[in-house]
Amino acid sequence: MATSSRRHSRELALQVLFQLEFAPQHDLVTALDNFRAAFTAEEGVWQYALTLLQGVQKSRQDIDSIIQENMAHWKIERLSLVDLNILRIATFELKYGGNEVPPNAAINEAIEMAKKYSTSDSGKFVNGVLDQIRKQSAQ
Repeated sequence: MATSSRRHSRELALQVLFQLEFAPQHDLVTALDNFRAAFTAEEGVWQYALTLLQGVQKSRQDIDSIIQENMAHWKIERLSLVDLNILRIATFELKYGGNEVPPNAAINEAIEMAKKYSTSDSGKFVNGVLDQIRKQSAQ
């Protein structure tokens, strides 16, 4: 799958996760199907978005713990929902995605999403947290 397709998958996953923060009564497949009805994308884009969503959902407690452990002087509750869900997606790719996505690619994609969807400082913050997670994984 091309990088731009993976980016599209990540962005769809981010939007669905963000939506589910405000509508937790919906399951992620239904939420993704709602996006599928409104947007056009290749089947591979939808499939990778679903993989990310299911992975984040399945390992959410562990992912949140990993994020919290790698944030100096921050509580996960203080993060914006956009930054938190970007970190969740990238942490899933880093820790649970096998070798499918190179660590630097997962981090760079998360930084780009943070720059696009969050504040001007979010890219640096996301980079710092994910770099710590990458270093922890390498040990």
